Amino acid sequence: MSMDMSSVGDSGLLDTLQHEVALFARRAEQTRLGGVGQVRNSMDRAAYLLLNRLDNEGPMGVKALAASMGIDSSTVTRQVAPLVDSGLVKRTSHPEDGRAVVLQLSPRGRARLDEVRSSRRRLMAELTHDWTPEERESFCTLLTRFNSALSARMSMQGVPAAETQQDS
Repeated sequence: MSMDMSSVGDSGLLDTLQHEVALFARRAEQTRLGGVGQVRNSMDRAAYLLLNRLDNEGPMGVKALAASMGIDSSTVTRQVAPLVDSGLVKRTSHPEDGRAVVLQLSPRGRARLDEVRSSRRRLMAELTHDWTPEERESFCTLLTRFNSALSARMSMQGVPAAETQQDS
């Protein structure tokens, strides 16, 4: 999908936008937006997104989890292994097919996820302490819209979108 630059706005503004998005991506990865306090930087992005998805959608198999996240089953298997080893995720038998494995958030995983979410909320509050509620809401709306557009573009190009609004 090609777009005429004159139809989307000033190229100087677009240069600033792409630069700020690049800076955000680097800073987010450097800090992992880990939060504040002892929890800071204590959970990588993949672990957070997997735990968050299991919390939001409930127990599911590897294939279903991979499909819901838009990533390969082998990637999920690789990323889940340390979460199982550390007791954050439990592997259980499927209630209807005892041969199938279901992944679910363990009580320890839920507590850890709650701790990380709380820490990240404190970080967001700290970073936006001088913003009005309307500015926070506007930023969330625009960032969600940006992420949705990026996800849609990736889908059109046949690239699975690994993160959706539910992953946050």
